[in-house]
Amino acid sequence: MTQPVGQKRAVVVGGSLAGLLAAHVLTEHADRVTVVERDRLHSEPVPRPGVPQSRHTHVLVDGGQRALDELLPGFMDELRAAGSPRVGMPEDMVQWQGGRWFRRTTASMYIHTGTRPQLELLVRQRVLANPAIEVVEGAEAVGLLGNAARVRGVLLRERGAGGQERGARGAEGAEPLAADLVVDASGRGSRAPQWLAGIGADAPYEETIDTGLAYASRVYRDRSGRLGEHARGFNIVADPTQPYGAVVAPLEDGTCMVTLSGLRGAEPPTDDEEFTAFAKLLPHPVVHRWLRDAEPLTPAYGFRRTANVRRRYDLPGRRPAGFLATGDALCTFNPIYGQGMSVAARNALALRDALADPRRTPTTRRVQRAVLASSGQAWDISAGADRKMPGADGNAVAAGVLDRPAGWYLGRVIERCGTDPVVGDAFRSVLTLTAPLTSLFAPRVAGRVLFGPVVPAPTEPPMVREGVSEPVRP
Repeated sequence: MTQPVGQKRAVVVGGSLAGLLAAHVLTEHADRVTVVERDRLHSEPVPRPGVPQSRHTHVLVDGGQRALDELLPGFMDELRAAGSPRVGMPEDMVQWQGGRWFRRTTASMYIHTGTRPQLELLVRQRVLANPAIEVVEGAEAVGLLGNAARVRGVLLRERGAGGQERGARGAEGAEPLAADLVVDASGRGSRAPQWLAGIGADAPYEETIDTGLAYASRVYRDRSGRLGEHARGFNIVADPTQPYGAVVAPLEDGTCMVTLSGLRGAEPPTDDEEFTAFAKLLPHPVVHRWLRDAEPLTPAYGFRRTANVRRRYDLPGRRPAGFLATGDALCTFNPIYGQGMSVAARNALALRDALADPRRTPTTRRVQRAVLASSGQAWDISAGADRKMPGADGNAVAAGVLDRPAGWYLGRVIERCGTDPVVGDAFRSVLTLTAPLTSLFAPRVAGRVLFGPVVPAPTEPPMVREGVSEPVRP
């Protein structure tokens, strides 16, 4: 595979959300952008083997919505037109967290709960409409070209062609693809650390926190009438005092995705009958009752790779120019917090801004630091919550000096966020990546957190919004 003389070429390894958005940004700086994807891509919104989480609940939070609209103007209008459910929080969801039910007050933010394949297909159609982007399907990267000073391309092999990955010089049956820039967007299973070692560069230091959480999901049709006009789903949040969680969220075709989760030693089953029975372990029977009456439409699919992993390409070391990482290949989170798609979009925005910054030369290290920084708040949320879970392990589990007082304060935030609209709005803004963590300490919020009373919460699942008198059986 040759590169025309005088043209600049970028290669993006991975054709999922992070890779597509990175490719879109890079068209402003390269004559040709090649996306290398292991799977064969479909023209319909169907799950792909390379995205094993695509059969599970996905949410696009407000920070991700804003980023996608900035990268692809009008995208959220397209997503809504395709039927993606827009769910108001806390108005539309019946939520239990921290031992309390949330009041269903007027929504202060919205999430989209449609399927991952639908969203990814719409992004792919928008991005690949640019003739400067080409896709090589059914191929996998098996190494890097270049040396510890500069990456000059990738080695590609047809998927399933056999052989072992042996770095830049020994990948059997591989073809070179020259490039001025290589972006690793290959996901949480990235092999880039090994590829870098193969050309004499340093692999990144990896920070990990793993609770052992596992989850299982299947699609249902509501037959009880409990969900619809008055409530659109359920959200039971696990915490250090109880290991079980559940999400029931609407999909674009009118069905519901159900995800049940449990920490290490309390993993949900994928057997049909046991899946329903597992919901009895939740702190309230409302989800089990709904499951018992709902119609299952798919088998249950399990997922267990939920560790938080941050690859510190920003730290000192032999880092070659011309290589960047983004998306889950850079920083991956426990998926239960619903941050991955939004962070992928925010990474692409950071890449765009760092490359276009007229004040600074966009060196590889400077750009990589900017992309990593755009993942920082999501990491603080996910890793901060997971390091408190019983049985959490990994080299980043140890608490820092400020974690204890911050944890005390955040505990008071969680006590109040379900019943105090001011605290709740601030908390949701942080979780949806539209406001910094420091906004939780703003005077108006801090006064309520430090001195305000804990408002009584509903004693039973609030199946109707506040102000609606019509009762609905839980």
